Amino acid sequence: MTTILDTTTGQPATGTTPPGVRRPRIRLRAEPGRSRHSTRTKALVISGLVLFTVYSLAPVWWLIVAATKSRGELYTSNGLWFTDINLWNNLKDLFTYQDGIFLRWMGNTLFYGVVGTAGMTLVCVACGYGLAMYEFRGRGFLMGCIIGSFLVPGALLTIPSFLLFTDLGMVDTATAMIVPSFFNAFSVYLAKVYAEGAIPPELLEAARIDGAGEYRIFFQIGARLMSTGAATIFLLGFVGMWNSFFGPLVFLRSSEKWTVMLGLYSWLKVKTDSSVDLVSLVVVGSIISLIPMVILMLSMQRYWRTGVTLGSLK
Repeated sequence: MTTILDTTTGQPATGTTPPGVRRPRIRLRAEPGRSRHSTRTKALVISGLVLFTVYSLAPVWWLIVAATKSRGELYTSNGLWFTDINLWNNLKDLFTYQDGIFLRWMGNTLFYGVVGTAGMTLVCVACGYGLAMYEFRGRGFLMGCIIGSFLVPGALLTIPSFLLFTDLGMVDTATAMIVPSFFNAFSVYLAKVYAEGAIPPELLEAARIDGAGEYRIFFQIGARLMSTGAATIFLLGFVGMWNSFFGPLVFLRSSEKWTVMLGLYSWLKVKTDSSVDLVSLVVVGSIISLIPMVILMLSMQRYWRTGVTLGSLK
């Protein structure tokens, strides 16, 4: 005698199965359209990610390969694969051309980026914190003005800014690059949104009851809870400052005060020199200019990792 289970209830079914008679097995099948749809979706997602990766890394790969080639091989050999490695000579030419002015441009860009972005992070985080944590008259109108400023193209403010900086004597100075970068409407909006989700108002009320002042609350509580948002603002601002071209082109005159992007553009316009191929120097300089941003990205990963962990514990 063989006892069977009812497929609907999972309990032993009544009755017996005669000897020699095999009861058919019942298999639960998934919906036929669902499996095909899932496989098709995965294939499309993977294909899109592969195409995006190739599109993003192909120019970087070309730069790496081109930076290792000599002047003749840069124009005659396959642009996507190595030939003779000439990277050391290219670096030597880059750092010695015009008395090492490329290193001066790198130092200028690093100075403008670090000082300007640090000031912007402090100002924007404080503004976003104030808009999120305090109730005051006109807050909605002020926030509307900040959002409305997104619609104003930056190039539209070039002529008024140039006239203002000329009257103040700021043209062709580091101040013309640093001070305007302190104010960024999008960073204020980003800081406000992050502060609303990261800072509990009850924590601030408890600190006020304990006798803490508003500045102490901001620097010891608010700024620490907004560290992930501040790191994001700093990174976006630094990348924007490092890659800025239009501002230095308008406000800087002396080549000793140029940024690295403006300097490489000036070499690309000339292209040839009696002693060196400037196109090769532009290629190698482009690779070197990527290194600070890569280092910054890797060094600030811990802030995002900490922010994700903090959000999971709330």
